[in-house]
Amino acid sequence: MSVQTTLLDFSMDPARLADESGQKAVFTQLETVLKEYVPNLILATDIKVDGGSLKLLTGKRGTTVFVRLFDRGLVTVNIEYYKEDSEEPLISFKCSKLLESSVRMSLECARLKLLPTLKRGYKYDVYLTSSDERLLEYDIDGVLFDEQSSFQKVQVVHSKSFGNMLVLDDLQNISEADLIYTETLMQRGKESYEGKEIVILGGGDGALLYELLKENPKYVWMLEIDELVMKACNKHLRTICGDVLERKKGPNFEIIVEDCMLTVKKFTSEQRKVDYVFGDLTDIPISDAGCSELWEFMINILRAAFDILKPTGKFMTHGNGATSPESLELYEQVLVKMKPAVTFSKCKAFVPSFLEDWIFYQIAFKQTEDE
Repeated sequence: MSVQTTLLDFSMDPARLADESGQKAVFTQLETVLKEYVPNLILATDIKVDGGSLKLLTGKRGTTVFVRLFDRGLVTVNIEYYKEDSEEPLISFKCSKLLESSVRMSLECARLKLLPTLKRGYKYDVYLTSSDERLLEYDIDGVLFDEQSSFQKVQVVHSKSFGNMLVLDDLQNISEADLIYTETLMQRGKESYEGKEIVILGGGDGALLYELLKENPKYVWMLEIDELVMKACNKHLRTICGDVLERKKGPNFEIIVEDCMLTVKKFTSEQRKVDYVFGDLTDIPISDAGCSELWEFMINILRAAFDILKPTGKFMTHGNGATSPESLELYEQVLVKMKPAVTFSKCKAFVPSFLEDWIFYQIAFKQTEDE
């Protein structure tokens, strides 16, 4: 069950829409075309508004059609109706393409675009966003887990393309198809973790811990605050985390369930140093200024991580999508200003369930010449 929304817009010579008579002529042509695709269509309301006019039509199955004519040469059409799962769509994909063609030919449009039907109020939320806040539609066909923790909304959904997928606060985090994310984060094949001590800040899905343990580390501490995330992933994402979230402790690893900063401060007070720290927490914020609460959190995480790193240690973290260069630049400005000085390298990988390239950072202390 969902409300089906079909959006169509087209441009034409503004002179054709410059006055009331021109708008009426264009609308009459458009109405004739629409009646071929929406049965029983009648004009219910005609409103004159600043810059043009608005028409409301109604039709079969409670369909509403809003036509907005702008005197600047733009027309938008919103077709909306309620559809039960068992019902055929009023306007199928094939029909929508025919509608698009009919409008183009009848009204001689300069530019025309019809968007795929949007499903609003659907039983599954199939719309998520890219890192730069563009709308992405997923082939989600089931919700396996949906609970609210003290920290965030935790969901595991099933995608036909990506398998089970962890979604936190309506943002995709990792799926069964995303091994490349974890391997790029840890720079598999480029970094050696054998015999090393490692701290993971966050990492509640267990994927990074699971893969690191395959590298024979001396010890790994995973510091995750949200036990509900681990519960969900342990049940529904075992293909990426194995049994580490269930075991919680082994001969060379331990999962500590608390604010990661508490454990880091404890390590600092004990003057304990490790070889690697992984930042597997929130993404770099999308912001035009590095002064928000999220930016302050990111900076505090960086400083705390370097407090427990050996002089030859590295801080490994994910950044954001490659389509968000402004936020990545702000992050790099933070790195350049860090004391003691650090150097960094970065790489990118296409993450399947993100549907975009993602940036990863490798950060280390800047070595002096005599070192």
